[in-house]
Amino acid sequence: MKRYFITGLLIWVPLGITFWVLNLIIGSMDQSLLLLPQHWRPDAWLGVHIPGLGTILTLLVIFLTGLITANIIGQRLLQFWEALLGRIPVVKSIYYSVKQVSDTLFSGNGEAFRKVLLVRYPHPQAWSLAFQTNMPSDVARSLDGEYVGVFIPTTPSPVNGFYFFVKKSETVELTLSVDMALKYIVSMGVVSSPDKHPLAAQAKK
Repeated sequence: MKRYFITGLLIWVPLGITFWVLNLIIGSMDQSLLLLPQHWRPDAWLGVHIPGLGTILTLLVIFLTGLITANIIGQRLLQFWEALLGRIPVVKSIYYSVKQVSDTLFSGNGEAFRKVLLVRYPHPQAWSLAFQTNMPSDVARSLDGEYVGVFIPTTPSPVNGFYFFVKKSETVELTLSVDMALKYIVSMGVVSSPDKHPLAAQAKK
């Protein structure tokens, strides 16, 4: 009886969380029409509320934005828009910070995280999964020896974490892929790779 119940949980919990997240995202996109003035909303001139219309229009706007900015004219408009935002003190800091993160994560060039490493954190007797990232040149010049920039994500939400500079000699480079490392983190170590003990074996090297 207990085994069947746990099996059922293992099936329904991931499905439930997946649908909950999708519902949250779609609901937020559908409410994007509330940002428009009342007389501009489709409900006002259609006379009826259409569920999901906000989601469709949001996706359409995102697609058209990408389509327009893919050509020379669109690039110039984007440069003008960014130059305009760059003149607003507070907006400038927020916009360019978010833009750098989004460019790194969604550029598709595979350089968001270069390598998967093991680093000693949060104390010398513990190892944590980390991702090697870019090392700012001004920081590298200020440190003696060879250092690497690492991002140590939290579990089960890898979007949060800590950014450190550590000596390269004090890290262990893994052959683990970034995708597999993220699965380890999100699943809190429950997911296993074909090699049952890859981390333990490489940490001993």
